[in-house]
Amino acid sequence: MKRGDIYLVKKRSSDDPRKRRAFVIVSRQILIDSKFATVICAPIYSTISGLDTQVIVGIPEGLKHESAIHCDNLVSLPKSRLTDYVGSLGIEKDAQLSEALTFALAIEEQQTE
Repeated sequence: MKRGDIYLVKKRSSDDPRKRRAFVIVSRQILIDSKFATVICAPIYSTISGLDTQVIVGIPEGLKHESAIHCDNLVSLPKSRLTDYVGSLGIEKDAQLSEALTFALAIEEQQTE
């Protein structure tokens, strides 16, 4: 399990296999490798709005169709629910994810003088 991995997660309130949502892990690797039971994830939706907080993903990342990672909707998920591996982000998509998270969380780069 690593940052940028995509998993399908079944919604707790449904036994219907179509009631699953794709999530990408956004936690830093040291947290993922730790004994903490949860990791921070961003949901992936088929809705693409073109926001700076979204990253377009699709078939190259293991999904069935073009979708978007929504960095404005971060959630903490138990690692135990991340069992249905789909794929992972490449270097370029991971960089785009970092930019989208920075924008979503309003993190400004510190100026060094």
